[in-house]
Amino acid sequence: MEGKPNILVVDDEPNVLVTYRLILQQQGYDVSAALSAEEARKLLAERRVDLMLCDLSLERQESGFDVIEFAHRIDPEMPAVLLTGYATQDANDRAEERGIPVLFKPIDIKQLLQTIAELLRGENEQRKTGS
Repeated sequence: MEGKPNILVVDDEPNVLVTYRLILQQQGYDVSAALSAEEARKLLAERRVDLMLCDLSLERQESGFDVIEFAHRIDPEMPAVLLTGYATQDANDRAEERGIPVLFKPIDIKQLLQTIAELLRGENEQRKTGS
């Protein structure tokens, strides 16, 4: 991973995007933000993303899982974190099956930053060893 890791944050609430962007930029990350699944797909197709934070509930017809599945078609190794205010047991099970961490809103910033650091470290090690 050359330079600063690029994190894509996907959430349909503009104030949430601004907050995450400020916090993550203060931690030294490059941050891209998308307000919709469509915007997220466009950004994923245009630039390298090292990690994605994605809200579970986006537009009515799409969920965070749809965006993460699209991202994994581009880069199967890209770590993703699902953010949600309320997850059904089905959503939790689905995330667990795919190895996607779920963080509940209001997000504990310390936990968020720790999760990001662990996932980026794991991804970096995986890319180095080529596994």
